[in-house]
Amino acid sequence: MAFDTFDEGIAPGGLRSKNEIKILICYLFDAVNDKMSQSLVVEAIRADELANFFEIVVAFEELVKDGNLVKSDIVDNEQTFVLGDNGRVIARQLETALAHSVKQKSYDCALRLLSERKTARENFVDIQKCDNGFEVVCRVSGGEIDLLSFTLYAPNYEQAEVIKRNFLSYPQTVYKTMLGLMTKDIENVGEALEEVYGELI
Repeated sequence: MAFDTFDEGIAPGGLRSKNEIKILICYLFDAVNDKMSQSLVVEAIRADELANFFEIVVAFEELVKDGNLVKSDIVDNEQTFVLGDNGRVIARQLETALAHSVKQKSYDCALRLLSERKTARENFVDIQKCDNGFEVVCRVSGGEIDLLSFTLYAPNYEQAEVIKRNFLSYPQTVYKTMLGLMTKDIENVGEALEEVYGELI
């Protein structure tokens, strides 16, 4: 394929063809098999510098205009999209034109981003300023009820952000650990900690 895109910010082996970028976007939707927002797709491709930011945005918008991507629901205040029939044809007939490493990297990143956004949507963290620092309010959701709610003190905003990030990485593990401690279920605590740190000595 001819190189017809901006190559600023692209790593070696990245995409330099508009058609390749469109194929990759269609491939991602087909492989992930879930609705995704434009920002998520752009981030998934940009994470490993697989294509120029501007070119990804333009390719995405052209796919929408041509009906290859179709509007779905509003999720987290963002419009999401799914593959149209023509987009599915592009994904399945032309995806062999892309390098396996490019497809795998973008696919793995898209799944991770979807999981992170789902976790953040289903579990809650709020950082609140207090007299001597910050309070980090965390809640583990069980659907219609909160399974666990607690507040931790952080002396500065940076530590509060670390607490928030780690909680959202392992909300169910936090719940499992706390439940094990409160019920003196040591085995359950050990299993929960292994999920984070690996096999304990």
